[in-house]
Amino acid sequence: MLRISLLAASAVLVLSGAASAQNYPWKPERPITIIVPWAAGGSTDQVTRVAAVEIEKALGQKVVIVNQGGASGSIGTKGALDAAKDGYTWTAGAAKDIGTYAVSGLLDTKIADWDLYLSVINVSVLGVNPNAPYKSAKDLVDAMKAKPNTVSVATAGINSSGHAAIEAFTRALGITYKHVSYDGGAPAVNATVAGETEVTTQLAVEQAAMIRAKRLRPLAVLSDKPLELEGADTIPPVTASVAGFRPDANYFGIFIHKGVPEPVRQTMNMVWKDVIAKSETMKKYAASNGAQFAPVAGADALKAAMPAIQTTAWQLHAAGKSKVSPDTVGIAKP
Repeated sequence: MLRISLLAASAVLVLSGAASAQNYPWKPERPITIIVPWAAGGSTDQVTRVAAVEIEKALGQKVVIVNQGGASGSIGTKGALDAAKDGYTWTAGAAKDIGTYAVSGLLDTKIADWDLYLSVINVSVLGVNPNAPYKSAKDLVDAMKAKPNTVSVATAGINSSGHAAIEAFTRALGITYKHVSYDGGAPAVNATVAGETEVTTQLAVEQAAMIRAKRLRPLAVLSDKPLELEGADTIPPVTASVAGFRPDANYFGIFIHKGVPEPVRQTMNMVWKDVIAKSETMKKYAASNGAQFAPVAGADALKAAMPAIQTTAWQLHAAGKSKVSPDTVGIAKP
């Protein structure tokens, strides 16, 4: 009898724990859609799919990923912006992208319109075609100085992480390049692998497979710290060979419009704290792909993302690529 009672008590504890783990204010009654506003296989697509699996487990509901690329991520983001504010349609990407659409004129939305659920910091890599003559970041800088507007650089378009990275890098050093735009990070990387362009500055997570296969040569990571990438040699920081460049942290995550019901927001805050922040799967993804696991939500997420938003917005303005001045949409100069 004692043994049966103990077993029964254990079962109650297990069930109570399971119920507690699922005791969120919002219990979705149908699948949730996350619109990834970039092509499949890119940095946003990769990390969002990993996070989606963890969210599915937590909420007990299917999370469907829909890729809707184009116009530097603004088309898919608009899909989420225009969707019913019932909590069932989210979007994803780099916080600096969604934070600067109003500046570039691509989409009438501000970072203040969204709740940020950030998971990783991604870093850009100066990756070149193996047949390119550049062996170091300094070689590339010297070539850009010698041949203004000639060295071709592939990115996922204006507002993308790759474009923001090359703009910050070249503007800090007073050099120029030839921009070649693609609909997504993966196509931009593939273009450099194929020799259509000499360089790509897309994120490490997008270049990792090609770097490991030696189909891209990484010159440097656009950071002040080296990048440890599984299956490849350590990639040196650009600051080791080139002076005058200060990179900002590029946070990626999921964005939910603030117009959704409050229980949705409360639930996602809990999921991010209790599930995503403790996810070994997310940690492993970051370690395997050259990203930094950095889960954060709420006011802390906005604070963490703002430096890159400010830098990107004012770079666009300085380059004559803005439709409005950043300060008119609440983005102060860095």
